[in-house]
Parts: sequence; C-alpha cells; structure tokens
Amino acid sequence: MSFFGFGQSVEVEILLNDAESRKRAEHKTEDGKKEKYFLFYDGETVSGKVSLSLKNPNKRLEHQGIKIEFIGQIGISCLCWNDANKCVLGDVFQDGSISYSYFLRATISRRLNDVVKEMDIVVHTLSTYPELNSSIKMEVGIEDCLHIEFEYNKSKYHLKDVIVGKIYFLLVRIKIKHMEIDIIKRETTGTGPNVYHENDTIAKYEIMDGAPVRGESIPIRLFLAGYELTPTMRDINKKFSVRYYLNLVLIDEEERRYFKQQEVVLWRKGDIVRKSMSHQAAIASQRFEGTTSLGEVRTPGQLSDNNSRQ
Repeated sequence: MSFFGFGQSVEVEILLNDAESRKRAEHKTEDGKKEKYFLFYDGETVSGKVSLSLKNPNKRLEHQGIKIEFIGQIGISCLCWNDANKCVLGDVFQDGSISYSYFLRATISRRLNDVVKEMDIVVHTLSTYPELNSSIKMEVGIEDCLHIEFEYNKSKYHLKDVIVGKIYFLLVRIKIKHMEIDIIKRETTGTGPNVYHENDTIAKYEIMDGAPVRGESIPIRLFLAGYELTPTMRDINKKFSVRYYLNLVLIDEEERRYFKQQEVVLWRKGDIVRKSMSHQAAIASQRFEGTTSLGEVRTPGQLSDNNSRQ
C-alpha cells in the first residue's frame, strides 16, 4: 500500500539457480511448525539472482544501491533485560528461547525507506569419520549398596547411528524397579557472566523394568535416526554450543533416582560427500574433537565412584 507516494513500489524475489533440483530439509520454526527450506552444505556456493518487479512500470524506481547478503545469525531471546538493554543473570518467570538461522537478505536502499526481502535456508556441515573413536567404559555406584559397570561401543556417533552397549550389575543391594537411558541436549549461549543454559530431554529409552540381580547384564541398542538431533557444536562464534549426554537413570521402589551422565559427540554424515568439499569436511570434523569423559561433578542424586544418593 502506498501512503502519500512513499509506499513500496517494487516487489522483490530471491531466486536460486538450482532451485528445481536443490534438496530441501525440514526445519522447525519458532511457532513449532515444520517447514521445508533449501538445503546447502558447508563449502557450497549459493548463487542466483534478485528479481525486481515494478508495480508501476511507467514510473522509475530511485535507489541508492541493491545488495544481497548471506547471514548466519545467533540471537538470544532474553527475559531479564536491564536498563542498559543487556541480558543479565536472574530469575525467569516465563518461557524463553534461543534462536539461530541462516538466511539470504536482498535490500534496495532508498532515501526514506528500504525495501527488504528475506529467504530462510538450511546449512548442514558434513564431517568425516572420526579417526579416534574409543569406547566408553566406567564403573560407578554407591558403596556397599550398588555397583554397576556400563559400556558403550564408541563415544562419537553420526545422526543415523545406533548406540550399542551393556549394563553390568556387579553388586545390587537396592530394590531397583526401573532403569532408562535419556538423551539430553544442552544448549549454551552467551559469554562471561551472561551465559544461558537450556537442557532438553530428547529421548527416554527404557532398558529395564523390574529388579536386577547380581551378575545380570542388560543390553542397550538405541537407534538415533528416530530423534530430532543436530551435530555437536563447540563455542561457535565463541558464544554458542550444543552438547549431548547419555543419562543413565535408576529408580528404586521408594522413587529415589540415581543417575550418571556421559557426554557423547554427534556428527553429520552426508549421503554423498563431494570431493570438492573434503577440505571443509576435514575442518568441520575438528569442531567436535575433544575429550569424551566428563569430570566427576558432584550433584544431588548423581552416581559416581564415591557415595552419592538423592
């Protein structure tokens, strides 16, 4: 609508050269709906054109420049702003979110009002198989009450992988009635004192219902393809991280919970890895390299090599 002749007089459209053949990926929007966006891989070229359609062909469009931008954005929806418009630590009394996205933005710069058109896209970073992928094996428990040993076949998994492992009961003097493994996603955003953490339980996998006995072994086979997972990311732009943990949970007959967390690394394996992308993939693989074992952080209810019970 034109108001006193200053309204938008042109329609802008962003067109991709390979839109007809370009693969699309499903992505959840801020309102929880799922939409399909054009998918690009790290290292690929984004090419196309910006189409301008004048609403009044007989009238020229005056502008001060036309540009197209590729933007990767991390934003914080903070619920505790201070007078200086900065996010500070404090209590939260309503739901919040942290968003990040890639998009194309075409801008026609004008003297009074710019004309802007945006297109959301999805970018996937492919990784090579990790050279080092050791198994995870640890003995934990409560002295004179419970002693178990859990083992996973490896510490790094691609998003369509299968987690295979076993739980060994070496000592059982607690009446356990339930055991499960949770996949926990932990997002961290911010720097310094203004750091925001958000934990999300992606999956709950029951591995035992009933009381185990000494010497019993419980197998684990957890298929990751059925869950909405993303690769592990460490300190992106020095202010954004995504980490995943396997959380072993035991519940006794008195509803007391015992748990032990172990970090695992997730990475994305492409259907077809282009030769021209091998260098980018090698760089991407370094982003999730790091230690796989967690320090023995003592929290209420956490199983450790020492006594711990909630």
